[in-house]
Amino acid sequence: MKIKTISRSDDDHTRARSGDIQKLHRNLDPSLHPFEKAREYTRALNAVKLDRVFAKPFVGALNGHRDGVYCMAKHPTQLTTFASGSADGEIRIWSLQTQKTIWSTIAHKKFVRGLCFVPYSNSFVSVGEDKVVKLWDGHSSEPSQTYIFKSSFTGVSHHRSNPQFATSSNQIDIWDHTQSEPIQSLSWGAETITTVKFNQTETSVLASAGTDRTIILYDLRTNMPISKSVMALKTNAIAWNPMEAFNFTCANEDHNLYSFDMRNLSKAINVFKDHVSAVLDVDYSPTGQQIVSGSYDKTLRIYNAREGHSRDVYHTKRMQRLFCVQYSMDSKYVLSGSDDGNIRLWKGDASEKMGTTAPRQQASLEYNKALKERYKHMPEIKRIDRQRHLPRRIVSTTKKIHVMTDSRKKKEDNLRKHSRPGAVPFKAERKKHILTVDE
Repeated sequence: MKIKTISRSDDDHTRARSGDIQKLHRNLDPSLHPFEKAREYTRALNAVKLDRVFAKPFVGALNGHRDGVYCMAKHPTQLTTFASGSADGEIRIWSLQTQKTIWSTIAHKKFVRGLCFVPYSNSFVSVGEDKVVKLWDGHSSEPSQTYIFKSSFTGVSHHRSNPQFATSSNQIDIWDHTQSEPIQSLSWGAETITTVKFNQTETSVLASAGTDRTIILYDLRTNMPISKSVMALKTNAIAWNPMEAFNFTCANEDHNLYSFDMRNLSKAINVFKDHVSAVLDVDYSPTGQQIVSGSYDKTLRIYNAREGHSRDVYHTKRMQRLFCVQYSMDSKYVLSGSDDGNIRLWKGDASEKMGTTAPRQQASLEYNKALKERYKHMPEIKRIDRQRHLPRRIVSTTKKIHVMTDSRKKKEDNLRKHSRPGAVPFKAERKKHILTVDE
C-alpha cells in the first residue's frame, strides 16, 4: 500500500542568507487574535515616538549670495537645477546634487524681482526693479534678449508651451520672445500688480494680485478679465494647483492662506492658518497634495492641501524673514530663501530616511505609516504627532491671536443673542475675508 505524504523543502521557506528569520505561516482569523488592537496601538505609539526622535528636516545651506534672496525658480524638467535672485541684482543657478553654484552673474542693477524657466529648454527669464527684462540662454555670460520697459517689474511667469511670458508692474504685459514690445496689456483698476502666475494646465488663464487687495483672473483668448475678488488685506503670492486646474492658493497679509476655485471666488474652499505674520510666498508640490509657505515670522510651514492647519513647521535660530519657497520636482525636498542671503534645503517629510532602503526596512516603514494613519485620532498619538518646539515669540504671539479671536467670536455671539433675528447674520470663516466679487 502506498501512502502519500506532504513534503516541503526548507529552502522554499528560508531566506538566502544563512541564519536569517524563517518564513512563518499565520492564521489571520480575528477570533484567534483578541489582543490585536492593543498590540497595534502600542506599535503605532512607538512609531510616532520614533518619528519625532528622527525628525531632522534640515539637509543643508547653499551659501553664495551676499544679500537677501527674494525670488527662486525650479527647472521644470531637471530635478537638481534651480535658480535664485537676490537684492543686489545677482542671479545664481544651483545644483542640488552638489549644493554648489554652477553659474552666476550680476544680471540687474537693483532687486531681482522675478525668475522663471522657459519650459523644455535651459533658458530662463529674469525681471528687476531696473525696468529691464532679460532672456538668458543656458549658461551664457550675456542675455540673448533684453527688453526695456517704462516701469519697474514685480514678477514674471512663463507660458506652458508658447514662447510667451507675462510680467507684472502697473499692469500685466504679455511678451513674445521675438518682439521688443508687449503684444498684449491687461489691467483692471489696480495701481500696482504684485504678482502674476500662468495656469500650467489651462494655459490661457492667468491670475494676478494687486496692492488694492484684489485677485484678478484673466483669459488671453478674450483679451479681458474673467473675475475679480477684493480681499480684506493684500495678497503677496499665488500658486496654481498642478493637478486640479481650477484651484489656486493665495498667500495673504492677514497671516493666512486661501485656496479658491476659479469658477467661484465668492468663498474660499479652504483657509490655512497657523502663521503669526504676513505670508510672503506659497508653492504646491508636483503632486498637488502638499503646500509649502514662507512667512515674515521666520518660519516655513507645510500643509496638506485638504487640511486647515500645518502638519509641520521648520525654523532655525539664524534664519530671517522668508521671501520665497519652492518644492522640488520630486516632492521630496523644500527650498527656502531668506533675508539673510541663505538658501536652505529641507526634507519634505521631516523623519523620512534619506538614501536607499532594504525591502524589509521599506515594508516596516510602510507598516508603521499605516498604523499611524489608523490610530491618528487617539489622544496620546495625536499629542505626540503634533508637538513641536517653537521659538518663544511664536508661542506667545499664537496665544495672543487665540485670545483675540475668541474675544471677537464671543462679542459677535453676544451681539447676535441680544439683537433681533437676522440683524447680525452669521458669516462663515471662508467668506468673511472676501469683501466683494465682480464678474
